[in-house]
Amino acid sequence: MSQISAATTSAQPLPTIPQSCDVLVIGSGAGGLAAAVSAAARGLHVVVAEKAELFGGTSAWSGGWLWVPHNPAVRAEGFEEPAEAPRTYLRAVLGNRYDEAMIGAYLEAGPRMAEFFSAETEVKFLPGSKVPDFHGHLPGAATGGRSMVAAPYDGRKLGPLLARMRAPIPETTFMGLGIASGVDLYHFLHATRHWRSFFHVTGRVARHMADLALHGRAMRLVNGNALIARLLRSAADRGVALHERLACVRLLTEAGRVTGAELDGPEGRVTITARRAVVLAAGGFPQDGLRQQSQFPHRQTPHSSAAPRENNGDGLRLGEQAGGQVRTDLSDAGAWAPVSLVPRPDGTLGRFPHLIDRAKPGLIAVTGAGTRFTNEAAPYHDFMRGLFAATPPGQPVQAWLLCDSTFIHRYGLGAVKPFPVPKRAHLRSGYLKRGRTLAELARVCGIDEAALATTLAAYNGAAQRGEDPEFGRGTTLFQRVNGDAATQPNPCVAPLMRAPFYAVRVVPGSLGTFAGLETDAKARMLDAQHQPIPGLFAVGNDMSSIMGGAYPSGGITLGPAMTFGWIAAQTIATETGI
Repeated sequence: MSQISAATTSAQPLPTIPQSCDVLVIGSGAGGLAAAVSAAARGLHVVVAEKAELFGGTSAWSGGWLWVPHNPAVRAEGFEEPAEAPRTYLRAVLGNRYDEAMIGAYLEAGPRMAEFFSAETEVKFLPGSKVPDFHGHLPGAATGGRSMVAAPYDGRKLGPLLARMRAPIPETTFMGLGIASGVDLYHFLHATRHWRSFFHVTGRVARHMADLALHGRAMRLVNGNALIARLLRSAADRGVALHERLACVRLLTEAGRVTGAELDGPEGRVTITARRAVVLAAGGFPQDGLRQQSQFPHRQTPHSSAAPRENNGDGLRLGEQAGGQVRTDLSDAGAWAPVSLVPRPDGTLGRFPHLIDRAKPGLIAVTGAGTRFTNEAAPYHDFMRGLFAATPPGQPVQAWLLCDSTFIHRYGLGAVKPFPVPKRAHLRSGYLKRGRTLAELARVCGIDEAALATTLAAYNGAAQRGEDPEFGRGTTLFQRVNGDAATQPNPCVAPLMRAPFYAVRVVPGSLGTFAGLETDAKARMLDAQHQPIPGLFAVGNDMSSIMGGAYPSGGITLGPAMTFGWIAAQTIATETGI
């Protein structure tokens, strides 16, 4: 057994929790770890306290993308654009919720944050030169060059830390093998259609099987898992004290200043004094049912977030107790995404976020009434907004993703993987529904049979010409990139023709929350009079989204999270002259 595997199975002594530090970070997602690494680089003694048993938060389950215009990764490829272009786009998307101070601070600091991490830490980025903004029809939208993603990482470099990091959502992997967006995903979807893709996939799977045998888990980390691994390695290298199973229960104050916190750990309650600051980065409230009732429009339907269960609003409650204010004026309180509930062998339910499969040709989404309600290839946030609007008051918010045999064979559907991976387990569990005819599928799912027949007849007739006159599917570059270029003239549109037919139910979910604590452009938490609370900062999803509840592009959560984590560290260090 390897050293890494042995570390996961043998009892390890609990690390001593420091009684004091310069900076105490509550939470270990990308925002919190960015603040920790950046502060440590300025010579500060930093403690990270994570309530969960594993580090990484929602970031470890994410795609690992950051939306950072003018970032060094794309500039190294020769991509340049006017400084005003991203602002033009954000003004168009955010409307009257555009905040020049916050947006200006972000756009100015984002590239500097990326330069710091790329040059001085283990964090490395790959360019997203061909990743378009979500709303390509709006002024200032880019066809690429504003994004970057964490480079894949060798998990063995983490040593024992790897066993303390959150693994990817099982349903989004193949037997624990993470699949990176872009070229890697392309090859997995084309493994039975092109020899080059076949050899790529067989090589990846063979390596993964060897890693499972030697280490018990994947060693080639990608997406958000790679980002968190790189941040953890960087934190450890800088001497950051990392403590899991350490939940903050109360902030300490003295003369109006936050001076530390009380925390519950494996050996009881401890107190940590923070000489400079406490940074709240606990992941927002995607699992806080009570706050959802006041903030979510679909509160009559249970919310099934793809975020970890530990993200239940601790940071927001701590901030409010210290005088902070949670924003309630955003256009949307959450980063909406359709989620399907996947029965697991142990009786629990996995949550699969449907981010890109809806754009593939040969799928439609319908309500129980049997009618389409939105552009299926639209960004996940917009898809859910369409479903909210289409659901009558008092009715459960849900929809069905329908496809035919050609579609599921090529692309899979949700947690169901493409051919040759068997579908039997998902059919037995009830996750995947099947009908020999569309009428039979409608009966199995409880969909209005006659209305569905009318819907499919209209859709298929236009789809045979590559058209979608009802919703304009495939009319933006973002939609077409997520489609299948082999399908022409429209990579997002194809008829559903080949029996049997399949369906998966989707329900309201999210990738996290937007509504958070109000801060200023230095990430300092503000009180009811909009004045900074001394010694208290908020980043990540504990900080209210600078996008005002809108979703302009992929990476608008992680980009600001890491940027304002970096800003917070500079503010903390500079305020006392370090």
